[in-house]
Amino acid sequence: MTRSVQALAYARPSALRSGADGSLLGLETSGGLTPAGAEDSPTFFSGFLDSPQTAARGLLAVADVAAARYVRPELRRLLDPVVTGNGDRLRFESFSGCCGVYARLDVLREGLGGAETGRGTTNVDVNDPLRNALSRMTGDSPLHLRVGPGEMAVTTLDGSVVEKKVPLPDRWLRGFAEAQVATAGFDLRAELSAAEAVRFLRSLPRSRSGGSSRGAMWVVPSGRTLRPTSRPVAGAVCLPGPERLEALGRVLRQATALRVYGPAAVDGTPVPTAWELVLPGMRLTLTLSPDAWRGFSGEGGVLESLSEEEAEQDAELLSVLLAWEPEIDPAELADRSGLPVARVRAGLVRLGTSGRVGYDVADAAYFHRELPYDAGRVERHNPRLVAARELLAAGAVAPDPDGVSAAVASGERTYRVRDAGGRLRCTCAWWAEHQGGRGPCKHALAVRMVRRGAAADRPRQEAGGGTEGTSDTDTDTGADTGADTGAVAGAGPVAGRGGAR
Repeated sequence: MTRSVQALAYARPSALRSGADGSLLGLETSGGLTPAGAEDSPTFFSGFLDSPQTAARGLLAVADVAAARYVRPELRRLLDPVVTGNGDRLRFESFSGCCGVYARLDVLREGLGGAETGRGTTNVDVNDPLRNALSRMTGDSPLHLRVGPGEMAVTTLDGSVVEKKVPLPDRWLRGFAEAQVATAGFDLRAELSAAEAVRFLRSLPRSRSGGSSRGAMWVVPSGRTLRPTSRPVAGAVCLPGPERLEALGRVLRQATALRVYGPAAVDGTPVPTAWELVLPGMRLTLTLSPDAWRGFSGEGGVLESLSEEEAEQDAELLSVLLAWEPEIDPAELADRSGLPVARVRAGLVRLGTSGRVGYDVADAAYFHRELPYDAGRVERHNPRLVAARELLAAGAVAPDPDGVSAAVASGERTYRVRDAGGRLRCTCAWWAEHQGGRGPCKHALAVRMVRRGAAADRPRQEAGGGTEGTSDTDTDTGADTGADTGAVAGAGPVAGRGGAR
């Protein structure tokens, strides 16, 4: 598996300090992007929080997910959360080491006492002593939050520096980015009151010592609550690996409502879902992959978007126009860019795959942020996309005269790809196993690229272009290392179905 090492340098450790006027929660930052460009230690906020204990517990929940690995928990590691200032809110994000759970705490303007925030994205240091201090907080005595170095820290940067080095596998980066794109197809499926939310969440199975190993549960709205169902009947909501919602317990007492988002259930196949606790001035959301053993990195729902050169060019244009907006309006971007709204939406999907925008299911809108990692690796090292381009460059795709099917030479075998009502089916082992549930296989993706842009691609193929090197391998069978190997013929990106505006 391709990976790099992320070095995070902080001027000092984050800490919670008590004083006569209350407590000061100082979250130190490390290298980020702002409207002014790259900064070593950007400052995004300094002010009092309206619900101190709720904020502390919400931040702990995000840190819990960052430190968790719900499959093989003995391999867990701590990666510091990402914080984005969008002018009117702070967003704290994390992703589990197993690539299956995405967490975000949105501290809204009303939770910040109406104060504005800076704009930009960076990592924040959440260390063990800070976690211990936050977990001991009781009551709602005043809490001053500072995100970024204080003036004294700025003047003493030549002192000791806290440095963390964390391995970043490519599949972790892909999962973090692709989770955003998956949620753009979600709709609100259920909403519970505070009392019913507590009752329902406390009834769920607890985690096991060996990690999360349960399959997907299905629940259905029933009166004011959700009840388990043995099969995905109409209106049922998927709850894949219910133990993975444990982090919500941190703020359950402060919750005012529970909202559940997801796609429509189809033929009983597990799907990702998002579970949002509404808090005073805040929202805590956990998004779960379709199975505890199945990370977002191998879902493949964004592969067709990544393969579109027009979307790539549009995304670059749109990225110049973004300025850390809390809600991105596609119609406004269309006016500013001169692009049709449909191409703006496709460009936002493309930006989502590289972590340059996130998606908020509560607002049904994308928001601007820039992951403080080499997010371009999400595209450069996507095994199926790279393999499809290599097939294209090798001239391995031979469309039939009927325009419905094609032969694809891959390795020592030739596979048949056929269009069945706009959905490409393949004779490879990946299609046989997944039946289109995890994005297109490399063969179907290569055929789609040929059919969509034959006239534009032909000169590049003749010139030997369109190939990208990679250290990842792509085979015709295999699990996820996951769905990153092999194949799947099928539908396009999930974004654009439902919620995205």
